[in-house]
Amino acid sequence: MNYYEPLTYVVPPEDDGAMLKTILRDRMQLSRKLLSRLKLTPEGITVGGERRYTSSRVKAGDVVEVRMEEEQSEDILPQELPLDILHEDNQLLIVNKPAGMIVHPTHGHYVNTLANAVVHHWLARGEKVRFRPVHRLDQETSGVLCIAKNPYAHQHISEQMQADAVEKTYLAVVYGAVERDRGTIDAPIDRDPQSPHVRIVTPAGYRAVTHYETVRRYGAEATLVRLRLETGRTHQIRVHMKHIGHPLIGDAMYGRDAGPDEPAGASGKTAEGPSLGRQALHAHMLAFAHPSDRRPVRFEAPLPADMGGLIEALERRHFV
Repeated sequence: MNYYEPLTYVVPPEDDGAMLKTILRDRMQLSRKLLSRLKLTPEGITVGGERRYTSSRVKAGDVVEVRMEEEQSEDILPQELPLDILHEDNQLLIVNKPAGMIVHPTHGHYVNTLANAVVHHWLARGEKVRFRPVHRLDQETSGVLCIAKNPYAHQHISEQMQADAVEKTYLAVVYGAVERDRGTIDAPIDRDPQSPHVRIVTPAGYRAVTHYETVRRYGAEATLVRLRLETGRTHQIRVHMKHIGHPLIGDAMYGRDAGPDEPAGASGKTAEGPSLGRQALHAHMLAFAHPSDRRPVRFEAPLPADMGGLIEALERRHFV
């Protein structure tokens, strides 16, 4: 049986005589689910290299190690595709997802996904790792995405997300001039009964909160905004910005139809720039506590060329 690199904890003097399960739960922060799984793993939990019951006591200086079995996504076809890696270690893989790429294979989309590319990358490195995205990005949204390389890392970051301890910021270009310099949209979201794949703001929906900040206004034509998610509902930013009258430029689902009376750039095109061809939304930054040692980490993905081109065209038209 093969294992990932073990998680290690050296018992300090203040924990002398503590129960092993206290170390595992309170110090190493293992979830009950993962702990139950490790108890059934031959070398899942050891103290000084020997298996121990979680009810046993530890002493100062003892080395507690936790080992998780290697896993592999056998249902995902490895496929060599371009992969923009921002960071990788034994716990995490952070990538800059391009617009147009689906994160995980779905019915009818078994190849050309981020999962296919990541699984190929790991196999080429001789690593057996299961594909575990900690969060998702819409197909047409670009930017930072975190993938956990073992159950512990996934659990640790997921718990931070549930506690609103993960900072996620996005950049978007929206229709019109956003009046306020900053604000909060607190509006519940749920499926549209008439079109289940579409989300709408409805009093009966699930709580959804988006904080926004105006970065740059381009006359009455468009605004560059920075957004921070407090909750993570499907299509949340797109739905919320439409709700306040500023849908994302280029958004085929939640934008407004291009018409003869709309200003240049309203449908994702500019008078001097290329067509965007997708919603102008980019996951710019992701920050959290690293699962290995709780140190704060921060990852940024540069603005992609298509959104950069749109912004440059707006700058030339309004400020040059």
